[in-house]
Amino acid sequence: MKLCSRVILTYLALAFATSGALAQDEIVTLGPPWNEAGERLLIQGSTDVEPFTPVLKAFSARVPNLAIRYEEILTNELYERAMRACHDGEASADLVISSAIDLQVKLVNDRCAQPHVSDRTEALPDWANWRDEMFGITFEPAVIVYNRDRVPPEQVPRSRFDLIDMVRPAENPYAGRIATYDIEQSGLGYLFAFVDSQHATTFGRLIEALARNRMVATCCSAEIIDGVAEGRYLLAYNMLGSYALARAEVDPRIGVVAPADYTLVLARAALIPRWAENPEPAKRFINFLLSEEGRLQLAEASLIVSFGSSEDGGSSLLSGGPSTLHPIPFSPALLVGLDRQKREIFLDLWRSSVGGIQE
Repeated sequence: MKLCSRVILTYLALAFATSGALAQDEIVTLGPPWNEAGERLLIQGSTDVEPFTPVLKAFSARVPNLAIRYEEILTNELYERAMRACHDGEASADLVISSAIDLQVKLVNDRCAQPHVSDRTEALPDWANWRDEMFGITFEPAVIVYNRDRVPPEQVPRSRFDLIDMVRPAENPYAGRIATYDIEQSGLGYLFAFVDSQHATTFGRLIEALARNRMVATCCSAEIIDGVAEGRYLLAYNMLGSYALARAEVDPRIGVVAPADYTLVLARAALIPRWAENPEPAKRFINFLLSEEGRLQLAEASLIVSFGSSEDGGSSLLSGGPSTLHPIPFSPALLVGLDRQKREIFLDLWRSSVGGIQE
């Protein structure tokens, strides 16, 4: 059968009351018409449509009779939809892929996912496979992004210690021009900040230093990276490296650093909801993502980041080394940050220092 492939993008504005920023849900459909297809796969995820579409197209080419619909949704809303559907015993998506892996662990822990076992899932490292129900499909560092035109090479922070020292002077050009995710709005931002607080001996000093310099807490990777490129921000902390590196490939204003003290690495987590209507194509898609072809597609989309020299297949745009990498493991330990009392304590700390300063 001749491949029928159509891509439809629709834009739905979603307003944030606290930040005033806008985010967009985007939808991509591939394959035969959705309402006429004999077999369908509905994927809901937090990955931006633009880098993920080539991955979806590569899979669609293998299964031309399958109608595929991908809905891009912000992490917190994605979790809330999946949890509501689980508790109501209703089908939502056939596959949920999120960068907020702590929320994915909670879905698994609350019996909202179903198992999938294959040679490819069993080949995953232990930290990227939780109970055969949640699978790590990417390899993305948390990085520092800076404006190459406006931050002198000798001032580029190579570690958190450097970052603290950089903003220590009472008067410095970075005050009010350092950005990060608003962790009350971004599930990914909250995850990075909470894991930071457990790993970094510098966390208290870092937050205090950044708050003293009026760090901006705002929405969304693309928005923050745009701000760095345009010079509204000189630097951004704890940004998802996949998006930053993809932008650096085409924008010489963007520089990217993997912190030398340690670099957190995120694997986006895919799970099949317990009540999914079409679990079999979801399983096939997971297997594809973990296959050699799927990994190549994810790498070309900068969703799998290699380290080392460019001759070794690493990114020449990324400063840092593999000895500093700390993948965030899928485990119940991630639920600690979601405990209501601990979360409120952590958010109170954030609000009292950084979180009250938003755009």
